[in-house]
Amino acid sequence: MKTKLSQRLSRLHILRSLKVRIFIIILLVGFIPTVLLRATILRTYMNRAVNVRINDIQNQCKVIANHLLTYNYLTDNSSQIINAELGMLSDLYDGRVIIIDQSCNIIKDTYGISEGKTMISEEVMRCLKGEVTSHYDAENLYIEITTPIVDTTLKQDSELYDDEDQQTQVIKGVMLTSVSADNIQTNLELLKSRAMVMQTLAAILLIAIAWVLSQILVRPFDRVTTAISGIKDGFQTEQISVPDYIETEHIVAAFNDLLGRMKVVDESRQEFVSNVSHELKTPITSMKVLADSLLQQEDVPVELYKEFMVDIADEIDRENKIITDLLALVKMDKRASDLNIESILLNELLERLLKRLRPIAKQRNIDVLFESVREVWLEADEVKLSLALSNFIENAIKYNVEYGYVKVICDADHQFALITVEDNGIGIPEEDQEHIFERFYRVDKSHSTEIGGNGLGLAIARSAVLMHRGSVQLESQEGKGTKFFIKIPLIYLRSQEGK
Repeated sequence: MKTKLSQRLSRLHILRSLKVRIFIIILLVGFIPTVLLRATILRTYMNRAVNVRINDIQNQCKVIANHLLTYNYLTDNSSQIINAELGMLSDLYDGRVIIIDQSCNIIKDTYGISEGKTMISEEVMRCLKGEVTSHYDAENLYIEITTPIVDTTLKQDSELYDDEDQQTQVIKGVMLTSVSADNIQTNLELLKSRAMVMQTLAAILLIAIAWVLSQILVRPFDRVTTAISGIKDGFQTEQISVPDYIETEHIVAAFNDLLGRMKVVDESRQEFVSNVSHELKTPITSMKVLADSLLQQEDVPVELYKEFMVDIADEIDRENKIITDLLALVKMDKRASDLNIESILLNELLERLLKRLRPIAKQRNIDVLFESVREVWLEADEVKLSLALSNFIENAIKYNVEYGYVKVICDADHQFALITVEDNGIGIPEEDQEHIFERFYRVDKSHSTEIGGNGLGLAIARSAVLMHRGSVQLESQEGKGTKFFIKIPLIYLRSQEGK
């Protein structure tokens, strides 16, 4: 049972091949017209042959019908000349001729079996009214023709027609002719056999052409696959180019773009690992130096021990903060991580955050201002959103100038909550603005070291905003300050969770 199922799946898999589909399409495009052409030719031949046979017989019957009147055959069927003509017609077409008079009596039957009998049929009645009929019976292979025996006389009436002649036609009888169509069928069968041979040869040629064309047409896609495999296996690192088709150009362009992104991601990963190693190693190195300094000294005063232990505790706190931020960032990266969505009054949340951060700003004489344009309710994870907004505001405080200001504006439109975090601090150089959300990235490493931090705050903040399907935009001018524009949907799109 499993073997049969696997075979069926294998067949279905083959049909999914572009090469097989092109082969089938070319085969059908070539084969179907030949079948239709063959059928059309045979049908045309059959119709033409039957029509030609009917016309020939009708012409001969008209001649014999005139002779019937000349020899007065309808009243006396003993004329040897007419009987000979009727016999020749019957033998020539392997058929039967019946002569019927006006009273539907059979005067002559070349088969000699119906003479003296009466024949009444639709064809005979129609012929007695002057209508020539013909019928081809494809099942029994015979042709039946009725020919009226017409007596044409001249009638003169000087009073009515001023000596003009008028022809008068009187139907004296019917000539019913049935002939065999076996020779037509024989020729048709011969034509069919020859057409079948031609069609078979054409099918073989079509199969060969379809196979060759399918191989040629799919070859560029094979080159794309080979090139991608070479990159995957590490034999090739440069971008690939297969310009044979527009489709391959699009595929290659998309892959090259993906390759470029992968290189950037790989470089970012390497830089991230390097930065993480450096950030984690620095506090450990400092603690090691402090501990070694204590161990190398004898009779160290208690005050020095306390001082060194305070420094070691600070380094431990620094290490703990780095690890905490890294764990928070990892959680933010998980798109499927569950958000605890609840209805939040954004104005109150911002007021609580600013109340907690104002003491830090006061140490540097920085004013923290809050402008609430309107009351804003939104659906969000309060913990993660608080973490994001806190990082934006704290960043504005850290990288500000003494006696500067930080202004937070809370507003909304019909769809989004709008938060603006503005400062008049040192600003961000234009060449660094596209990198500030990268992990461990610092605009001025020497100045950042004095301020503190590990370069993870904005990365965490942006990830939290993105988890809420929001966005962050930046405006900054070096030496004049920075503005962050944060947009978060008022209604969380629950249907997109986990995608």
